Amino acid sequence: MSVLVVGVSHNSAPVSLLERVAPAADAVPKLVQAVAAGDHVTEAAVIATCNRVEVYADVDRFHGSVEELSRLLVDRSGQSTEAMLPHLYVHYDDGAVSHLFQVAAGLDSMAVGEGQILGQTRDALRLAQELGTAGPALNVLFQQALRVGKRTRAETAIDSVAPTLVGAALDRAARLDADVAGRRVAVVGAGSMAGLATATASRRGAAEVVVVNRTLERAERLAAEYSGRPAALTDLPAVLAEADVVITCAGAARVLVSRALVESVRTDDRPLTFVDLALPHDVDPDVVQIAGVSRIDLADLARELESSDAGREVAQVRRIVTEEVAAFLAARRSANVTPTVVALRSMATSVVDAEMDRLDHRLTDLTPQQRAEVLQAIRRVADKLLHEPTVRVKELANETGAVSYAAALAELFALDPEAVDAVTRPEGLS
Repeated sequence: MSVLVVGVSHNSAPVSLLERVAPAADAVPKLVQAVAAGDHVTEAAVIATCNRVEVYADVDRFHGSVEELSRLLVDRSGQSTEAMLPHLYVHYDDGAVSHLFQVAAGLDSMAVGEGQILGQTRDALRLAQELGTAGPALNVLFQQALRVGKRTRAETAIDSVAPTLVGAALDRAARLDADVAGRRVAVVGAGSMAGLATATASRRGAAEVVVVNRTLERAERLAAEYSGRPAALTDLPAVLAEADVVITCAGAARVLVSRALVESVRTDDRPLTFVDLALPHDVDPDVVQIAGVSRIDLADLARELESSDAGREVAQVRRIVTEEVAAFLAARRSANVTPTVVALRSMATSVVDAEMDRLDHRLTDLTPQQRAEVLQAIRRVADKLLHEPTVRVKELANETGAVSYAAALAELFALDPEAVDAVTRPEGLS
């Protein structure tokens, strides 16, 4: 069995599509059960947030499972299969492990390092356990992902990276004579990064903060936290006409602020600065061709952040995740070999027992002491013959490559690892 992930997130789809796919909290159990009902699925869990919907499943077939799980998300989107598929991503087996560890560590979040995703991952596991859809594979995987997430936050300052990014962007804007203090600021988006931008602009003394979002209710909630003013995305032209600094964090699939839009609302050459913190870009780079308009994006910040404390924290978290993924996969490969090793030793035990039965019938005059010595000698021979193959197969299991040494061992000795649940090994055959 192997773990499969099929998902859609802020990295792959516009907010409008995410809003259609994301289930309400009370609908998540139904989605989990729908996944578990798949023909090739044995375990299921779902991470559902405002920025991602990811289906995790332990499956016995790749292609059939991808089709089943993709169909569930396509149906939720209300889009055609052709329109939705480009926004879906798939991770399988080792890739699924790496992806979940990155998610739990905060590396895949819109606001890098944000801690909320760790709780959301924990909630996904808890729900799957309550529904009985989490078995050995997903229980072990999710619990290890949670440990990785906790470790990254205990050993690094990853949770400070997103605030640092926003702060660095506004510092750069200030150097362009666009300090938010005393200025009218617009924040486009209402996710975690937008929340940080709104908080930072308010703390730095913005005269007014307007939160613009496709869903007005979310804009109202965020604006209310900082005494700001909410606005719907349809009001964006009017907001741009009044703003001095515009911070965009929506990450839409298409540009939200075009050059033509900015030109249509400009009535003079007063300074207007865009801080585009989205991927993909929310603001057309060509807006800088308009008199008085400047633009800062993540590419402008990348070089200075790489050498900053924030960049070093991200690099450290990536190293931790890489290390944890390697350790998890090595442990899993070793665990996969164990049934074959047990089966091999079980076969040897059976051979030894059969030979002793044969000797008991042929050499009836053996004393108990003599029989014990013969039995011990046979066991030592079997143990020595098996020692090197079993040690090597465990070592080779941790080497990457297409060869399955456990499968080769099972084939050579006609073993059935799945038929062996537990073996009481005689002394000397351990």
